Amino acid sequence: MDEVLTKYKKIDHFNVSREACLDFERFIDYVIQKNKILNIIGKSTEKKEIIRERHIIDSAQAIEFIDLNSNYVYDLGSGAGFPGIILGIILKNRGDKIKMKLFEKSYHKSIFLREVVRKLNLDIEIIQKDIFQIEELNAGTIISRAFKPMPVMLKLINEKSREYKNLVLFMGKNGKKVLEETRKDWKFEYEEKKSLTSENSFLVNIKNIKKI
Repeated sequence: MDEVLTKYKKIDHFNVSREACLDFERFIDYVIQKNKILNIIGKSTEKKEIIRERHIIDSAQAIEFIDLNSNYVYDLGSGAGFPGIILGIILKNRGDKIKMKLFEKSYHKSIFLREVVRKLNLDIEIIQKDIFQIEELNAGTIISRAFKPMPVMLKLINEKSREYKNLVLFMGKNGKKVLEETRKDWKFEYEEKKSLTSENSFLVNIKNIKKI
C-alpha cells in the first residue's frame, strides 16, 4: 500500500482518497508551523503522529453521519479546524457537493482557518461569530467536537435550528454518564459509534431533539 495511505489505514473504509491524505499531511505541516506563533493546538500534541491520530483520524470518523442530501454542514466551535477542515477535505476529494460552514469566535483562529481553506481550495466558509448570538442555525448536519457540554448543545439546537437533520457530538470517557444524565431532561433519538482512536470515547448521532 502507498505510504501515505498506510498512515490513514484506520479510515480507508470511508472512501478517503490518496489526495485527501496528502491534504491531511499538508494541513498537519501548516498547523505545526502556525503553532509556533499562535496557540492553535496544545504544545504537547504538536507532533505529526499525535495530530494525525488524535485530531485528523478522530475527526474523519464523523464523515459517515453527514447528511449528503443537505446543502450545508455546520461545525460549531471549530477551533483549529477539527473536525470541520478534515471533513471538508474528505468531501472535496470525494466530489460531494455539500458546503461547510465553520463557526469560530476567535479572531486569530478564524484567520488561520481562512488561510487553510485558501491553501487547500476547500468549499468552506469561516464565520467569526459567537454561536450563541446567531439567530438561526439551519444546516442539515451540525457537528461539534469538544465545544460545549451535551445539554448546552441540545438547548442551542432546539432553540436555534428548525430544519436540522442531525447533531453529531464527540463524547469522552465520561460520555455514557453524560448521555444518561442528559436524557432525564431531553428526549431524542440517537445512535452511538465507538471511537477509532480512543477505547473510552464514542460519537453520538442525535435526531428529533425535544425538551421534556
